[in-house]
This record gives sequence, structure tokens and C-alpha cells, in this order.
Amino acid sequence: MFAPALEGAYSRTLATVHGLERALPGLRLEWTVTEKRQVAAVPQRDAWLTKEATRGEFPFICNGDERYPVMISGHTRSWHASPGGQSQLQVHANLPLDTAVIATARDVLGAMAEGACAFWGQATPHGAAVDIAYQTAPTRGGPPSPRRGLPALKLFHHIRSPEIPYYLGWLNYWSDAAARAIGFPDPARDSELLSRSRRTATGWLVQLTEAPLDLDDPAHLEALKRAYERFPEIGGRGVA
Repeated sequence: MFAPALEGAYSRTLATVHGLERALPGLRLEWTVTEKRQVAAVPQRDAWLTKEATRGEFPFICNGDERYPVMISGHTRSWHASPGGQSQLQVHANLPLDTAVIATARDVLGAMAEGACAFWGQATPHGAAVDIAYQTAPTRGGPPSPRRGLPALKLFHHIRSPEIPYYLGWLNYWSDAAARAIGFPDPARDSELLSRSRRTATGWLVQLTEAPLDLDDPAHLEALKRAYERFPEIGGRGVA
């Protein structure tokens, strides 16, 4: 998720964690990693998260289960590395890609995005996410080098506003502001996407493919390419 910086909105850290726990019944995130790189239980977890948020921190927290690891953390992207010269909170969660998570993935993304008051967010299996990461230009090796014929995307701070998504994923959360920025939905053009979309209180959850995105599947790759063609603003491609 990509959201406004925490400044003055400290409850969002706790709301994001609570959202993830609600979406996956039985999950409790009450462990962190110490400076000695050891997993340790966090007493009074909610109070601890709130205190850390007042310091501008979204600390690493997990379920403490090495057999079924679920973890979440966040960091602040500085204004000069973010769109529109505005600092952002960037939140990452890692979950096992099993049947339970796949079945609840939209609920997970939606609950976390609304807890964070995110501009936008996405959920994508690791393999496809690696290919998508190659779209951002320039790379350390020089010019952009997207894989599989995907379009090159601009660096984050070259995108004109924080509401515009940097890239697409398997599941996409677009706040109302983000949806307006990219022109979604257009009933005449988005019938296929709307068949896999769900309205939320604050935006849209848009699913590109029924099964988790696998870019070795030609149909999945074409679905991703079509979505980029439909929304040229994503990745800053709509402005020269």
C-alpha cells in the first residue's frame, strides 16, 4: 500500500494491522525482531504500535510462526523520492500463497488499504512481482529493461501525483482519488475488469485474472498488457 505519511494520523498503523487480522480469522501479529535478530513477543501490542506510530514508525511485526509466516511493516518514503514532492507511507505485507490466502486476498488487500487510508495498493505473487519490478526505469544497469514486452514505467518521483499507481498487480486497490486519476471505471471500456471488481467504502478492488497472476501463462500476460494499455496514466506514462 502507498498512503499519506503518518504525520498526525497515528491510528492508521494499528488500523492496518487490525484489518489484516480481521481478514484472516485466527491470525495474531504479536511478535517482532530484536536488534539481535531474534523473534520476541510484544506485550501490549496495540499500545506499542501506537507509540511507534507517534515516532513516525511502522515497525516490523509478525505472527511468530516459521511454518506459516505472516509479516507486515512500513517505512516512510521521503518527499524527494515520492510523487508530487509529498512524503509517503509505504506498507508491505508478506503472506503464504495458499488456498486460504488466495480465497481472502481481496478482503486482505481492501482491509489493509482502508486501514492505512491508502492512495492505492496491490497484491501480487512473488514471481510476477519480480517481472513487474523490471518495468521501473532506469535500472542500475542503464536504460529500462522490462521483461515480456511490458511497458517501461517512470521512477516514482517522476510521477505527477501520489494518487496515480506506480504499477499494476494481480489485485489492485484504487482509492476514489486514484480511480479518478486513471479514469476508472468507464462502463463502455471496462466491462471485463468490472466483472472482477468490487466497490468498497473508499474505492475499488480490481482483479486482473481469476487465478493469481502467473506471467508464464500467456492469457495472464495479455491481461496485464491490456490493463496497461487501458490506463496509460499508471506508471507516469500519460505525461511526456
